Amino acid sequence: MRFLIGNYALMDIEQSLSAIVLAGGQSTRMGHDKALIVVNGIPLLKRVCQVALQCTPEVFVVTRSVDRYQAIVPPACHLIHESQLPGETTPQGPLVGFAQGLAQIRTDWVLLLACDLPNLNAQTLRDWATLCDRAQEAMALLPRQNLLAGWEPLCGFYRTNCFPALQGAIAQGERSFQRWLRSLTIQELAVPNPGMLLNCNTPADLWRVKSVDGS
Repeated sequence: MRFLIGNYALMDIEQSLSAIVLAGGQSTRMGHDKALIVVNGIPLLKRVCQVALQCTPEVFVVTRSVDRYQAIVPPACHLIHESQLPGETTPQGPLVGFAQGLAQIRTDWVLLLACDLPNLNAQTLRDWATLCDRAQEAMALLPRQNLLAGWEPLCGFYRTNCFPALQGAIAQGERSFQRWLRSLTIQELAVPNPGMLLNCNTPADLWRVKSVDGS
């Protein structure tokens, strides 16, 4: 079955692509829940989910706040409760949330997105998705702002068969996404608009976004 979006015939959805949206952060730098921040009339989490749904009909939201987000997540999305790992009390970070979401994925590739990306562009994501079929050695396709900043792990594509290695790394205590990425072969994605990768982490980031869209 070919999944059609506009003029795009994306990869066979039964074998190819799902999406995970991570909404499990503490929002400590923002001071309040980033997922619920309204930009241009739409909560950030809903905005990201809507973009993800333009790339694949299989979208999963990983969060500890299922009840809080149920009303704003599009009905087509599946909510996954992120559980605390045994013996841990501190925030687990996105690597663990990714693993818990990845356990539910049955396609060959997964698009991973943070919930605080207000400038996501569905056209760019669809263009990137077409590269997955042609990727050979790569286990991930990721953008980056520059060499010093490292990869942007929460806006890119991963082969789902990285799951056993990810589970093993987490079991050994790994919580850093950037360190775990060092074990993967990564293909770089060209970024036509660097502003697309803006994370809305702080009030200053939010001001920059709203000053552009007029919210």
